[in-house]
Amino acid sequence: MRYSSLVGRLHSEGVDGWATLFQAWQARERGEEVIILSIGDPDFATPEPIVESAVDALRGGDTHYAVIEGRRQLRAAIAADMTARTGLELDENNVLVAAGTQNALLAASLCLLETGDEVIGLDPMYLTYEGTLRSGGADLVRVPQTASSGFRPDQAAIEAAVTERTRAILITSPNNPTGVVLNRPELEGISAIAREHDLWVIADEVYSDLLFGVEHLSIAAMPGMAERTVTVSSLSKSHAMTGWRIGWAVGPAELIEHLGALQVNINYGVPGFVQEAALEAVTEQRMAWRPMRDAYQRRRDLAAAALSAAPELRVLVPEAGMYLLVDVSRVAESSRAFSHDLFASKRVSVVDAGAFGQSADGWIRISFTIGDDELAEGCKRIVDFVRGRNAPG
Repeated sequence: MRYSSLVGRLHSEGVDGWATLFQAWQARERGEEVIILSIGDPDFATPEPIVESAVDALRGGDTHYAVIEGRRQLRAAIAADMTARTGLELDENNVLVAAGTQNALLAASLCLLETGDEVIGLDPMYLTYEGTLRSGGADLVRVPQTASSGFRPDQAAIEAAVTERTRAILITSPNNPTGVVLNRPELEGISAIAREHDLWVIADEVYSDLLFGVEHLSIAAMPGMAERTVTVSSLSKSHAMTGWRIGWAVGPAELIEHLGALQVNINYGVPGFVQEAALEAVTEQRMAWRPMRDAYQRRRDLAAAALSAAPELRVLVPEAGMYLLVDVSRVAESSRAFSHDLFASKRVSVVDAGAFGQSADGWIRISFTIGDDELAEGCKRIVDFVRGRNAPG
């Protein structure tokens, strides 16, 4: 049977980066002992008051259709939080509640981009972005953030990538997989390009609460950027709510209206009881991320110290998030081969960071979303694996 050309645009080589994760899941289902350092799913429970808000809503009969663009009280709370972060004057009309960051990004791309439009993306980037953007017919133009620069953006390279087909720039700050947080000069440089060429900016800020001693700035707050920026985020990482599937898009009211019309045709909104949980998270439990952030910082330092026992490895210490990158180019033919062989030998699953973009070829991504003892053991196994590869004979 014949399929639409769309199906080819949904797949990307980056998805292969999950190969060892899928193998690890299957091994664990068989009862095998494995250590999974390859997924950004917090090991913390969703805070109990958030869960109880959903349970109370369910018991109260909140099991029917909800307002498609999101309940006014929740949208107003998200707008107030964004206002506090940016100083912009936002209200509920600037917010769409969506089924996670990815859904918000998809909706934004479908409403902003035409077939054949180009989106500049800073490489490396989250590995499903390409399929999301291509699903609406747009083309992703990757601009490298090189390892030699610490994976920081190159304004001249971004400017050089702009063509007559360019319609948007996609940024992620804090970045997944690098943990880099864009600073004011970098955001001002990207903003200048967007204003000069009349471009949209799509900004993913899902890790913006998990900062390790640095400041997070929203590009929407830069001069002249509020009217051309859509910011997507969620509670998945900050409040350990990955399975709840709730996020949002913040942007100009006219764009939010279009996103709502699209959501009517995609999923008819987010369940009401999930929205009630999100309201509790955004208001009464707004700072619930703090102990999680502290734990991630401790684990970051633990992992970096443990991996330093193998001098052949180079660790990029992240400024934010729940991952660190490790350069394995001196001990392996490729980061994909390293990931595969590590799992086969030591039953430790990591991600080939090259799946996030060519800039990260030769690096692996390690997630520190597991307990300290298991994380330490996983890092020890990586060090032992490296030492074994370098042993004589």
